[in-house]
Amino acid sequence: MYHNTRSEEYRLPTGALTAGERVRLRFAAPEDAERVYLRAWDGAERLLPMAKIENDMYEVTARAPDAPGLWWYFFKVETPHGTRYYGNNERRAGGEGKEYDFEPPSFQVTVRFAAFEPPKWLRNGIMYQIFPDRFRKAPTKAVCARSDIILHENWNEQPLTDVNNETGDNMARDFFGGTLTGIKEKLGYLEALGVTVLYINPVFSAHSNHRYDTSDYSVIDSLLGTNEEFAEMCAEAEKHGIRVILDGVFSHTGADSVYFNKDGRFGAGGAYNDKNSPYFNWYTFKNFPDEYECWWNFPTLPNVSELYPSYLDYIVEGGDSIIKEWLRRGASGWRLDVADELPMPFLRALRHAVKETNADAAIIGEVWEDASHKTAYGELRSYCVGDTLDTVMNYPLYEALSAFLLLKITAGETAERINIMRENYPAGFFYSLMNLTGSHDRARILNVLAGKDGENVPREKRGEMKLTKEERATAVSRYMMYLRFIMCFPGMPSVYYGDEAGMEGAADPCCRAPYPWGAEDERILGFAKQEIRRRKSSDVLRNGAMSVSALSDDVLMLKREISGGQNAFGESAQNGLAVLYLNRSDKPQRVPADFSLALPDMPAVDGDVSISLAGDTWMLWLKPLSAVLFTSGD
Repeated sequence: MYHNTRSEEYRLPTGALTAGERVRLRFAAPEDAERVYLRAWDGAERLLPMAKIENDMYEVTARAPDAPGLWWYFFKVETPHGTRYYGNNERRAGGEGKEYDFEPPSFQVTVRFAAFEPPKWLRNGIMYQIFPDRFRKAPTKAVCARSDIILHENWNEQPLTDVNNETGDNMARDFFGGTLTGIKEKLGYLEALGVTVLYINPVFSAHSNHRYDTSDYSVIDSLLGTNEEFAEMCAEAEKHGIRVILDGVFSHTGADSVYFNKDGRFGAGGAYNDKNSPYFNWYTFKNFPDEYECWWNFPTLPNVSELYPSYLDYIVEGGDSIIKEWLRRGASGWRLDVADELPMPFLRALRHAVKETNADAAIIGEVWEDASHKTAYGELRSYCVGDTLDTVMNYPLYEALSAFLLLKITAGETAERINIMRENYPAGFFYSLMNLTGSHDRARILNVLAGKDGENVPREKRGEMKLTKEERATAVSRYMMYLRFIMCFPGMPSVYYGDEAGMEGAADPCCRAPYPWGAEDERILGFAKQEIRRRKSSDVLRNGAMSVSALSDDVLMLKREISGGQNAFGESAQNGLAVLYLNRSDKPQRVPADFSLALPDMPAVDGDVSISLAGDTWMLWLKPLSAVLFTSGD
C-alpha cells in the first residue's frame, strides 16, 4: 500500500484546495485487493469507490466541500483476508502514510474560500517589530502626570525585574521614555535597513510598560504621545514606504482601566464598582466584585465577553469602532494578541470590519501552533481558510530552525516540520507568514542560539545570563545562518528591534532592553542590510516556488525557483533559481549539489564552499557553520 500527499502522482493538486475544487487521488493497493474506497470526512462520511487504472494503482476524483474548513481522508481496502486501511503516519505529518489494521488517522486537506487572498504587500515585505518604550526617546506633546512608575534616567540601563509575589508576574512598572515621535525620527534608519512594515507593540493607554493591560483603547498612552502624533507618525512612515501594524489586545482589558476601574483612577463607575456600569456585562463576575474571570488567572487582566453586543459594537462593528477608527488614523492593519483565545464569530466580524474599512489592510494573528488545526476551548479551529486571519506569527518555523541550529533536531525533522506547514496552509497564507528573528515573548535570538535563553531561570536571575566571548561568536555564526534562511524563505521576514544590531538578553524582561543607539554591532548590522537588500531585489526569493529537504542530519537545503515565466502565484515573472545550503555542523560537510544548472554559472554568496565534479555530479564542501546561497537568473 502506498500514498504520498506531497506527490502529484498521488494527489493532484497537492496542498490546500479551494472550496468545491476537484482533486485526483491515487492509491497503490495490494494485489489481493477486491475493492478499494476513499473514505472522506467533512462533518459527514463519504465512502467513494476507487477505480483500478493500471497494475495495482487505483484512482478517484473527489470534490472538496463547498464550505471552507478541513477535509479528511484515508483509504479502505477489502481483501479475501479482511479489511485493511491506509492513512496518515503516526506523526500526523502528511507525505507518506502508513498501513493499519484499524481505522487510521486521516490525511488533512485545508479548504479555503476561493476569494481569499492576503494583501500582496505582506509576502513582498520586510517587517520590523518595535517595543515602543524601548526604541527611541524624543519629546512629545503629551503630558504625563503619573507618579506610580519608575523612569530610567540612563537609556542604557537594563530593565528592572519587579516580581509580584502573589502572581509571580513581572509588574513592568519601569519605563525608559521611548515615544512615537522617537520612532518617527528614526524612520529614515528603518527605510535604509529595508523595512516596509512596522509592527508596534501596544500603544494605547495602559498601566504597564508592555501595555497589554489596556486602560483606554481610544487614546495613545501619554508616555508615548498623543493621537495626533500617532497620525503624524503613520503619515511620515507612508512617505518612507512603510506601513504600520497595530497590536490589538481584545481578549481582556486592564483591571486599571476606564472600563473595569478596580483602582478607582478613572473616577466613579467602572464594572468593578458599579453593577449598573455600561461596561459591567463585558466581564464575568463569580462573586462581585473581587472574584472575576481573568486572563491566565492574572487579576490585573480581567477577561471580556467578546461577543457581548456593546463590547462587539465598541471594538468592531460600530461606525466609529476601535478597529475602524485607528485604521482611519493611519494604521494598515492589526496584529491580534492571543488570536486563538478570541471566539471565531468575533474574528469573522473583525475581518469584515477591517476589510470594509480598508480592503488592503492586514490581519495577523498570534497563534503559536499550526494555525490550520488549532484546538482551542474544545473546538477545532482553522484560521487560514479566509474567514478570519490573513496570516499568523510563524513560531513553528522559529522553533524548528532554532532547534536545528542547536543540534536538537536533525535536518530531516526540520524539513518535515516545514513541509507540514507548506501542505496545510493555502499559498497566500503561507507566503505571508510573519517569519520571526525574535519577539517580545522570547529571549533575544543570540541568547537562544547560545543556549542561554533563561526561560527556566527565575526572572530576577535572567539579567546575569551574559554571553561569553566564545558563546557570542558561536551564536553570531548561527544567527547569520538563521537570518539568511528566513530571508530566502517564503513569507515576510520580521526583525525584532535590535536583533539587527546584535542585542543580547535572556527572557522577559531582558529581551526588552532599549535599542543600543551608537553601540550597534556593525558586522551584524551590515549583514542584515545585505540580506534584506538581496531579498527585496529578488522575485524568486519572495515569490518563487519552494522545496526544502535534508541532505544529511547536519545539512538542510532550501530551493526557490521561478520557471516558465510564472511565480508561485501564476504571475508573470523572470525565471530564476536560488539554492541555500545550511551546514549547522562545526565540521566541513560534503554533499551533492541538488540542482540542474551548471555550478560555474551560479555564483555562491560569501564563498563558504569549495566545488568539485565527481563523475556527473557536482559535489560541495560546505565550511562549518555556514549558509551558502547559489543564485542564477534573478
